[in-house]
Amino acid sequence: MLMAHPVVLSKLVEEYEALSVLHAEDGSREVRRRMEDLAYTLCVSTGTRDVDTALIAARHRLPGARPEDDSVLMA
Repeated sequence: MLMAHPVVLSKLVEEYEALSVLHAEDGSREVRRRMEDLAYTLCVSTGTRDVDTALIAARHRLPGARPEDDSVLMA
């Protein structure tokens, strides 16, 4: 599976989260459509099937998401 660059994933997550807040306040068709587009892109980028799982997977792949385990690096 191809992996999206962490910068791309970060921007997708940030935009989706910002639009989620806007959608809760506004609920416009344009915001909903952009959220659907972002959800699809996040799912494709992370190899998942729903946006909640895609957001978790994307965050997991971002720098700083997991501390490096030195024992793995020493092996």
